[in-house]
Amino acid sequence: MQSMVNDLLTTSEAAIRLNAADSSVRLWRRQGKFPNVKQCGRDWLIPESNLEGFDKRTPGRPPKPAIPKTAKKKAVKR
Repeated sequence: MQSMVNDLLTTSEAAIRLNAADSSVRLWRRQGKFPNVKQCGRDWLIPESNLEGFDKRTPGRPPKPAIPKTAKKKAVKR
């Protein structure tokens, strides 16, 4: 039973491990990005195995997709 408790992290501990804000970890939990979370009173416990290979988004807007040259329209002068 003790080893199971060691495998669970609070959202604050998970944020430290992921180098992210607490609010981001709470948002990811609500979005379902951490399977098998457990609620213990007010706290949510995240299994440590959920952090392995977790890909957090980089901040900012994603780049625009490249427009193929054949799809560009030429301006018509009038």
